[in-house]
Amino acid sequence: MTNTNPLFERTHILIGDTGIERLQQSHVFLAGMGGVGSFTAEALARMGVGQITIVDHDVVSASNINRQLVALNSTIGELKVEVMAKRIYDINPACKVNIITEFLSPTTIPDVITSEYDVIIDAIDSMSSKTQLMATAWRKNLPIFASMGAGGKLDPTLIRTGDIMDTSMCKLAKQLRGHLRRNGVGRGIQTVYSIESPQPALPPEAVAHGRPRAVNGTMSYMPSIFGLTLAGMVTNHIIGDARRA
Repeated sequence: MTNTNPLFERTHILIGDTGIERLQQSHVFLAGMGGVGSFTAEALARMGVGQITIVDHDVVSASNINRQLVALNSTIGELKVEVMAKRIYDINPACKVNIITEFLSPTTIPDVITSEYDVIIDAIDSMSSKTQLMATAWRKNLPIFASMGAGGKLDPTLIRTGDIMDTSMCKLAKQLRGHLRRNGVGRGIQTVYSIESPQPALPPEAVAHGRPRAVNGTMSYMPSIFGLTLAGMVTNHIIGDARRA
């Protein structure tokens, strides 16, 4: 074992020097530091990803505490990306963390997403921004992994992964497919989703950006499972054939 960093002792058993080096040399763009994105970010940091750009304009609120890794009573009112950056540095000081505190709008996304990123991860809520992020990455031939809706779901055994064009039962994925097809986007966007019928949401509420959104009930464990699954999909994409037989 050539890498003596204790962080990689157990990981090295599975993926060896080659896998660790590929992770250390990768730059991941991750949009959304909520219940899904925060767990994705931490898992990638623990895997040893060399550089992560995290994006979120929001601050921690008390209602986030039931499901978001960045949300504690002590962090209420702080920017989610700043809380996450501190946590990542405490886990893996060698990881370079870039933070973007702007709302990703459909008009700004094409300029933000560049070829410097090895992987794009979508963990945001806004339908228009989500569509544009996927479409932009797809058009630029950048690997894109996206989370569908974890809200309103209770059963972790019904979580699935696959191309967004093959998903079933997920209302968000169905809507996104329609938007993507109208924008000329085809297969190649990998997702994590659930085939569970969601519980009813509360009436839509106004938000700072975009149209009013329904307020979904959330379980503490569902967004984290979505996020950790995304991290696993991205990790396996990056390491490729480095996994040991």
